[in-house]
Amino acid sequence: MAESSNRAAHPTEKAIQVFRLQGANCASCVNKIERAAKEVSGVEVATVNLADRTLSIRGDAEAAAVTAAVEAAGYGAEIVRASARELRERQRAEEQRHYHQLLWRAALALGLGVPLMGWGMITGEVGVNTTFQQVAWGLVGGLTLVVLVFCGGHFFSGAWRAFRHHGATMDTLVALGTGTAWLFSMLVVGVPQLLPESARHVYFEASAMIIGLINLGQAMEVRARGRTSAAVEKLLELQDVTARVMRDGEEVDVPLEEVQVGNQLRVRPGEKIPVDGRILDGSSTVDESMLTGEPLPVKKNKGDRLNAGTLNKNGSLLFEAEKVGAETRLAQIIELVKNAQSSRVPIARLADTISSIFVPTVMVLAIVAALFWFNWGPEPRAAHTLVVLTSVLIIACPCALGLATPMSVMVGVGKGAEYGVLVRNGKALQQASELTTLVVDKTGTLTEGAPKLTDIETDSDADELLMLLASLESKSEHPLAEAIVDAARDKKLALYDAENFEAVTAHGVRGRVHGKRVLLGNRKLMKRENIALEKWQACAEALSAKGRTAMYAAVDGELAGVIAVADPIRKDAKEAITRLKKLGLSIEMLTGDNQATAAAVARELGIARVHADLLPEDKEKIVGELQQKGTHVGMVGDGINDAPALARADVGFAIGAGTDVAIETADITLMRSSLHGVADAIELSKSTLRNIKQNLFGAFIYNILGIPIAAGALYPLTGILLSPVIAGAAMAFSSVTVVSNANRLRWFKPASVASDRKEAK
Repeated sequence: MAESSNRAAHPTEKAIQVFRLQGANCASCVNKIERAAKEVSGVEVATVNLADRTLSIRGDAEAAAVTAAVEAAGYGAEIVRASARELRERQRAEEQRHYHQLLWRAALALGLGVPLMGWGMITGEVGVNTTFQQVAWGLVGGLTLVVLVFCGGHFFSGAWRAFRHHGATMDTLVALGTGTAWLFSMLVVGVPQLLPESARHVYFEASAMIIGLINLGQAMEVRARGRTSAAVEKLLELQDVTARVMRDGEEVDVPLEEVQVGNQLRVRPGEKIPVDGRILDGSSTVDESMLTGEPLPVKKNKGDRLNAGTLNKNGSLLFEAEKVGAETRLAQIIELVKNAQSSRVPIARLADTISSIFVPTVMVLAIVAALFWFNWGPEPRAAHTLVVLTSVLIIACPCALGLATPMSVMVGVGKGAEYGVLVRNGKALQQASELTTLVVDKTGTLTEGAPKLTDIETDSDADELLMLLASLESKSEHPLAEAIVDAARDKKLALYDAENFEAVTAHGVRGRVHGKRVLLGNRKLMKRENIALEKWQACAEALSAKGRTAMYAAVDGELAGVIAVADPIRKDAKEAITRLKKLGLSIEMLTGDNQATAAAVARELGIARVHADLLPEDKEKIVGELQQKGTHVGMVGDGINDAPALARADVGFAIGAGTDVAIETADITLMRSSLHGVADAIELSKSTLRNIKQNLFGAFIYNILGIPIAAGALYPLTGILLSPVIAGAAMAFSSVTVVSNANRLRWFKPASVASDRKEAK
């Protein structure tokens, strides 16, 4: 599992480099940075995560070249060499510093803007008609300039940086809006005689209020954004910073980074397991809930595996480190979650396209609206023109569009990890909500995958036949083989060496044992080897009708008998199937097992459609046929033979205890070996997509309605124009609304968890 839980760790894939970004604050920035990075030689994939201000690069590009390209685009970039935990701590410290800095800026700007606005509302004296008023408002203009420089300087520097690189960002809109209001007001103060009396109105309060409100909105956004990383932070907190290593017979506390593979470590009750390993001595119960979502602690004894980040409950354990650092299961889960959080969902495509042209389009609209009011608007035209120009520039908000999907994906993916559902990418997260049919592999998915021998029918010596078959199966890795070998060992039977062993896919096995040619498999294997079945066919069918897997055994070309194994159905499988049906899914079962056994399991679980006697390619073919009928197909499996179907399905779900190939192929990995994980994933997907749609709707509606209103669309009805101050407040809090709505996903609970808690009460 650990080796393959993360595609990034796959040897055939290029390494990922992560860069911390400076100056990126809207969707326009995302497009520019990604475009610049992709032009660097060796970069295969470049993805900006606006939520945590990072750039992920896949490929073999030089870090310096990527940094230079991003800087050339007008932003800062620094490669991350720290561990995930150190990086997150650094980000949190920077967020705190930035948060307090924004609050101070907001307080200073509003400290000037609010009294000015109050003065204007109470006295109405905001015009410049006398020398005294010129001097007084000139002093106010100076104070406003101080506010623009100290509290809004970052908007102007960002706009200048974008201008030098022939671009425009949110900073451009804010700088143009507030700068225009200040310059116009200073023009009124300096040479009022150039303007008609009705237009001698100053807008210093608008500049100060806009800067203050946007800083306040950004502070609230920073605080809300920090909460979206809660899931990753919880995973990071599972990592201890030290480990107790045995050195010369003594226990020594060392930094986690110094632990090597092969070291022996001691873990006391109540302590976290520092690295992955295997128990050498001792027994205990271990709480693995943070990794698997499984609420009950698991009993661990000598020889059992331990995973980093799990909690040792009540016994002292001595274990040997098998995987350390980035190789541990916990580290790979963290990496997988972070990669998925940075990925895009298909629904974001429209928002991305609009965001890429948003700022230039708004600037053009602002100029067009201003020209309209200047040429055809009522008096005072100059004042109206300024108000419209400033309001349109200020109210437009690319931030809300840019944050609408990544924030929801970030929270949704993190929440999935909390419940043992590892989503590999945003596309799978969206498609899981659209599934109409779920095809489920039987063995290891609906059943325990650990069958036991139940019957052995033969005319000869049953123990001798079992000895031959167990000797042959000792070379196989199939779960059914293990049941036969275990049965022989339980009877204390000695096993022979098997020669020329061959596993015939979806048929059975064959080889030479103790000088005899032995075959064990299904009807197709016997037919292929021209062995008559009539003698034991009725017996096999009777066993299959009981839900057992019956296999024919042949020795030296003669049918020797039938053996049967039964794979118990998982305790929660029926409840999970019921839950999936309630989610609107049509359930179908796929299995390489015979029809009778498959039908017995399907009857027990209430599954109407069963496809039995399948080869691996048959499973993939069935998934393809369902897709051709227009259904959206999800596939749940755990074995190598499920990999083609998992890859073909719209969304592949791999059971966590399954093979590495299945996990590597699937889009979503379930840490628990339970179908409830699939229902959890689909419920989470639906909730996340609903949240994204709410965010996109809000962002689009805000801009679609806000820009025309700012341009004066309601003036013919109301006779008033939208104040730039109100435009600034609306712009500042649009992003806060999006981030806050995404944070609502943090309260998501799958139905299974809610049901468990209800029963517990």
